[in-house]
Amino acid sequence: MQKVAIAGLGAIGRELAKRLTGKTGIPGLSLVAASGRDEAKARAFLDGIGARHVPLVALDKLADVADVVVEALPSSAFDALAEPTLRAGKTLVVISVGALLDRPKLRDLAEAHGGRIIAPTGALLGLDAVRAAAEGKIHSVKMVTRKPPGGLKGAPHLIKNNISVDGLNAPRKVFEGSARAAVQGFPANVNVAAALSLAGIGPDLTTIEIWADPGVDRNHHRIEVDSDSAAFSLEIANIPSENPKTGRITALSVVALLRRLGSSFQVGT
Repeated sequence: MQKVAIAGLGAIGRELAKRLTGKTGIPGLSLVAASGRDEAKARAFLDGIGARHVPLVALDKLADVADVVVEALPSSAFDALAEPTLRAGKTLVVISVGALLDRPKLRDLAEAHGGRIIAPTGALLGLDAVRAAAEGKIHSVKMVTRKPPGGLKGAPHLIKNNISVDGLNAPRKVFEGSARAAVQGFPANVNVAAALSLAGIGPDLTTIEIWADPGVDRNHHRIEVDSDSAAFSLEIANIPSENPKTGRITALSVVALLRRLGSSFQVGT
């Protein structure tokens, strides 16, 4: 039985907690701790799903009680969790994948202390194919993201460049550039671009377009890959969660990853 802690009880963290503490749970895993910015609300939520036994623990102490720590935090809180978890030699499941791009030392830290960093597929698809293609030569990777305008509001790139997405009656391209720049400009929106870049040719060679599209009610991602082993394109339309910046499938992707950790049978690379 592996012990799991959840850092952050937003839309994703709450779904994970429900899955881990439900009637069937996830075989081989048990929820042993959680953390939340508002302790009273976090406690009320855990009590409400029948998890009164699960204590609330500070971010830098979660690794003291768990084997696997799932990060579901705002980017500003990432550092308070990541280094202590990896120094303790534990597994860190990272949802804020974009935070990894400017923190290469975390990989060294994990290796030095026997820890592990796992980035779930999240709201994208086809990362297994991208990883396989990266064993050969990838010529190019491009992603086009279309989101309802409300899901992009407040992004640093929009604020910095005085770009408004209010009242649009036609799609508007609000960004085109590298995955690294996209993550910096839209930290709450395109962790998928970071995951895609890490699976393939890196954040500086992976390109991305971001569109605010009033004609869609889902978060659309299309990736196009050209390599010496295959050329392929993949598209997904994700239903937003209660947080419009995040698709419902993101939490389910983490559930699938956790289930795989505790399983003796696995499908896919």
